[in-house]
Amino acid sequence: MSSPQNKRTNLGSHALLTTLALTMGQAYATETPQCDETDKECSQQAIELIKVHGVRYSVYNVKESGDLRRVADLVDTPQTITVLTKDQIEESGKTDLKEILAAQAGVTLGTGENGNAFGDRYIIRGHEARSDVFVDGLRDPGMTTRESFATQQVEITKGPSSTFAGRGSSGGAVNSITKKASTAYDFGRVDLSVGTDDHHRIVVDYNTPIATNLATRINLLSTEEDAPNRNGIGRSRQGALLSGLYDNTDDLRVYSDFYYLKAEDTPDLGSYLDSDTKTPVEDIPVYAQSNDFLDSEVFAFTLRTEYDINDNLKFFNATRYGETTNGYLSTGANGSVRADEDPFAPGGNTIVLSTHQGWQEVKYFATQFNLFWDVSTGSIDHKVLLGLEFTDEKVDNGFYDVSYNNETNCFTSGRRGVSAGYCLLDESGEVYPNASNIIGRSFEKGDSDALFSAKTIAAYVMDTATINEHWQVFFGLRQDTIDYSNDVVSRGDAIDYAYKDDFYNGHLGLVYSIFDDANIYATYSTATNINGGESDLGANCGYGGLCGDPDQAAMADPETVENIEFGTKWSVLDEKLFIAAAWFQLTKYDVMESVGDAYSTLGTLNTGKNRVDGIELAMNGNLTEQLSVQISAAKMRSEVLTSVDESNVGLELSNFAGDSFYMQLRYQLTDTFAFGGDFTYKGEMYGGQPDTAASYDATRNEYSIIVPNYSVVNLFANYTVSENTTVRVNIGNVADTEYWTAAYRSGAFMYLGDARSARATLTYEF
Repeated sequence: MSSPQNKRTNLGSHALLTTLALTMGQAYATETPQCDETDKECSQQAIELIKVHGVRYSVYNVKESGDLRRVADLVDTPQTITVLTKDQIEESGKTDLKEILAAQAGVTLGTGENGNAFGDRYIIRGHEARSDVFVDGLRDPGMTTRESFATQQVEITKGPSSTFAGRGSSGGAVNSITKKASTAYDFGRVDLSVGTDDHHRIVVDYNTPIATNLATRINLLSTEEDAPNRNGIGRSRQGALLSGLYDNTDDLRVYSDFYYLKAEDTPDLGSYLDSDTKTPVEDIPVYAQSNDFLDSEVFAFTLRTEYDINDNLKFFNATRYGETTNGYLSTGANGSVRADEDPFAPGGNTIVLSTHQGWQEVKYFATQFNLFWDVSTGSIDHKVLLGLEFTDEKVDNGFYDVSYNNETNCFTSGRRGVSAGYCLLDESGEVYPNASNIIGRSFEKGDSDALFSAKTIAAYVMDTATINEHWQVFFGLRQDTIDYSNDVVSRGDAIDYAYKDDFYNGHLGLVYSIFDDANIYATYSTATNINGGESDLGANCGYGGLCGDPDQAAMADPETVENIEFGTKWSVLDEKLFIAAAWFQLTKYDVMESVGDAYSTLGTLNTGKNRVDGIELAMNGNLTEQLSVQISAAKMRSEVLTSVDESNVGLELSNFAGDSFYMQLRYQLTDTFAFGGDFTYKGEMYGGQPDTAASYDATRNEYSIIVPNYSVVNLFANYTVSENTTVRVNIGNVADTEYWTAAYRSGAFMYLGDARSARATLTYEF
């Protein structure tokens, strides 16, 4: 077991080597010369080594977390953490964070209330995680599109981690580590991609020292494409990360960066549930209307300061201000029957179109202070972390005022009787001509209907203690004090919610080293969710919005989660291959269920309890000099233990895949040619509200909304043309499998996975 006493003796020295290894391509960190930051000749040698293409220098395995607060090596960390490296992500061909995470074991996607298309939604170990997304250890609030062009690595923490994350993180959290400037090298890279479905992409990454102690780094992105085999469904991304560094090479490093991303998509809500088969309708036509949009614009400024007070005392601060604007107007499609009053095809089957829309504006400020203290008490070495954090989040949600300018073309029957509407299929069952202009909508931005505000002050202490050569203990405790308000308009009435609360979370881990770089561990961790913790939902209780009236909301107990985990981690083959296995049991208490007006008679909002347990396996790194691998597998089961509706007890959680598997392989056939691919399997899932029982049809004794299991294979090949030039070809979804990744609770829409695609990328380094 590596002693944490040997880690980060200088917060910058290891960061330099990690940056070198991860940034420049196919490099394995332990092969890199161990250079002093001021030794430019040695650093240049490291760069030359890093620029060599080949599996021996491929980064499918890293030893440390990019979160400086995690002071132990990953192999000695008593928790399941999946790390996806920049090289691995690039070779997979995946670019949006949503598609990167969707492929991983133990992670599934979710949909949103009313077709909420704001952005990414993740479910980790069966529990909502859309607000548990972080960038460099600071929360990234709001629903938005997230891209990987400026990402160094992605870390998925499994199990409650509120000691690090604060509120939420019931099933885990996602932390993206951004690229940073360095004074140690002058390096540039351009990636140019073209492909099917009008795909084109350009990414520029250039780092250069501008003085002895100053450096700058520029990352630029421009990309556009259509969704494969979905003409009219477009995606566009424009982004930039501008980074700077002041490094006095002695004790002070100051990083600053400005991040910008503009995403413009035509959203596609996919298919819908066949009421007879309880599965998605296949080969759904494209039905998006010409003015449908999903727009997201993000900017954030971050300042990081690292100061070595002395050999045993280090200071780190990260401060960020950011703003995000999101808006969407999307079309849904659902199977229906024309009413008898329909003049064209009474009683005929059709597909009726619907409108889903909303906007969101996010402003946030966060600052985090950390003091690292290396101290010994007797024979025990401690790595103590003392931290303070302040966050101020404001999220304004609203809707658009939509006008429907075209004449309706059908009559359908529903709960409210016969109504005129817009249908995709004509009287003969064929798609109407000019199908993208059936509705003819116009819109204006409407009023706000939910103004979310949360100010949080948190204090935490963590200690990684090395007892002896065999035993290591991790202890963490965190207190959060939150001042919460949400001004909600519900059915025309303005309702003001406000409360203050304190909550505590802890983490205790015990690691026993069997021998060097092999251990077993046991861990216990907790998490807390507040009433109304999801910022995009106002008083919609069922999806994580506020439950109860203002008085009830203030008196409600927070939802609490505890996780028990036993595992083992091994670093083998001269530390080139990492292997891990874990069993866990995650229990969520005091779940706030959506029971509407029944709260007035129940007298409590905390009526539910559920559990997820299972095993997870992981392997990543180099199996041989030629073969690299990244594998994650999860076999889990979920169960509702307590519910206000007794018929829910024993059912599975919604949006939960009990079986999931991901494997990415890379084989270096020659010095100039490598090939590989990845395989994703997700087991059957059932639709319903997050964190609650899946929808169940008791009369038919089966789940009501089924998302079928699926398998997807992607392939890639790299050819090194010259020392500075590489060509990569990616083929996505080789078998052109039609599959669905998530379902809305009613089955009104079921998200489609991408069809087959092909892309070629030219990389030039200079």
